[in-house]
Amino acid sequence: MTDWIELAQDAAAAAQDYADAVHSALAQQVAPQGQFDAKIAEDQQRILHGYAWIATTAKALAITADWAQRARDHGAFRQIDELMLRIGFGEYCAQLAGGVPMSQSEIIRPHEFGLSARAADFAASRSVAAFLEAGSTADTRAALAQQLCRGDRPFEGFGDETLDLIRDQFRAFTANRITPKAHAWHLADDLIPIEVVQEMASLGVFGVCIAEEYGGLGLGKLAMCLVSEELSRGWICAGSLGTRSEIAGELIGENGTQAQKAKWLPQLANGSVLPTAVFTEPDTGSDLASVKTRAVLAPDGSWQITGAKTWITHAARADLMTILCRTNTDNASYGGLSMLLAAKTRGTQDCPFPDTGIAGDEIDVLGYRGMREYTLGFDNFAVAADGLLGRQEGQGFKQLMRTFEGARIQTAARAVGVGWNAFDLALRYAQQRQQFAKPLIRFPRVSDKLALMVAELVMARELTYSAARHKDMGERCDIEAGMAKLLAARVAWSNADNAVQIHGGNGYALEYEVSRVLCDARILNIFEGAAEIQAQVIARGLLAMQGRHGN
Repeated sequence: MTDWIELAQDAAAAAQDYADAVHSALAQQVAPQGQFDAKIAEDQQRILHGYAWIATTAKALAITADWAQRARDHGAFRQIDELMLRIGFGEYCAQLAGGVPMSQSEIIRPHEFGLSARAADFAASRSVAAFLEAGSTADTRAALAQQLCRGDRPFEGFGDETLDLIRDQFRAFTANRITPKAHAWHLADDLIPIEVVQEMASLGVFGVCIAEEYGGLGLGKLAMCLVSEELSRGWICAGSLGTRSEIAGELIGENGTQAQKAKWLPQLANGSVLPTAVFTEPDTGSDLASVKTRAVLAPDGSWQITGAKTWITHAARADLMTILCRTNTDNASYGGLSMLLAAKTRGTQDCPFPDTGIAGDEIDVLGYRGMREYTLGFDNFAVAADGLLGRQEGQGFKQLMRTFEGARIQTAARAVGVGWNAFDLALRYAQQRQQFAKPLIRFPRVSDKLALMVAELVMARELTYSAARHKDMGERCDIEAGMAKLLAARVAWSNADNAVQIHGGNGYALEYEVSRVLCDARILNIFEGAAEIQAQVIARGLLAMQGRHGN
């Protein structure tokens, strides 16, 4: 009898060996003297980013093999898990051997690194060959689809009573309070009703990672992933409400003075203060070191902010802004940036920005509508004297960078939730919709899509959970967090696109929920660092490592 878990472990090791070979080949091109050359790397951006995708794929295989072993250790590795493992490994091993998609039209192939023979050796190895031949087949995909139709799902337990309870609690809340109304809110371009926000606050959504001494749950990033995933399974905006509190809570918790922590963290944790992150500017995008919005000290000790910001989520309803701005205009780089904690008056529909010195215009968007996006203009907007985070000038960029791991892990979890939402809608439609006198699920091209959706979702989910575990253990995980976000965002978009395809023409109709999911999924490859930025961070980080690569 074939031991697919053992084969998966061997195949994952072979995949890492292949990724290491790509690393060595790439290093000769972009680090010819043993030192990363930024100019050469920019010229060779395609293969640099291609390596990031290859390394991410190899890491996903390793983490998925760990998932399978953990399921077995819990006595819970069933036929559906074996099918998922075989299909996922079959697909991703085939990609490594033949070409890994960076987007719909950009496929990175072995010959671009001069490794065609090495890729062939990888494909011919015993374990990889087994998955290529008997992993993702018509029979395994059909068998997985049958089990999915019966309501079965691959193993998702933690063996931790608290975490399993959190999943159950938020899955039920989402099913009852978010899913039934999400599409109507989206179509009306409504904010999530404040009473729903208050219910979320009572469940601890905004204080998951805030320390108990400040009224939070103190549970860590893995619990945060569960909450974000389950809420996003109903609507990405519900899952994203906690993102701003996550960023603000980590900024203040890690960098604030004792007075700042005592003032803001309890209010963030209980949801009485809703924050927004005010970082991006019209001309900077991901280049945050080039922020131009400035803050100067007034004679009374307050800070006066002037400048423009854009893509500010939930800005009108927010009570607190974390603003990245330049307090030292003599330093045009990141060393001149500081983080300010700026209180504001919560706006209304008729008067979204009532305070003096701040104005905003809403940005009309395709999806992700439940909190709304704004451009903001500051004209000597006053921030209290105690608003400088940590009372330290010039540390804003570094303070913000330390939150990126958590933010990207949380975004990956949201992407997983959106991917599940797409699957849920597609499966239901495929079972109910009749064509040629039988349900759509009976057609192999439909059932194949559903089986592959779930296989990739589990792999992206487990990569996200792994990054969260590293973060909770106090380990640096910027590379793995980037990998999780990179893969999960691609899977969310692929699942949403396939879900629309399964719906056919109805998928293009606004009345069908899947149209919303498609719009919502698209943003995941852009915010919290676009896919290209993630690939750059991953590749550069791995090239700086020695020996075996990955976290």
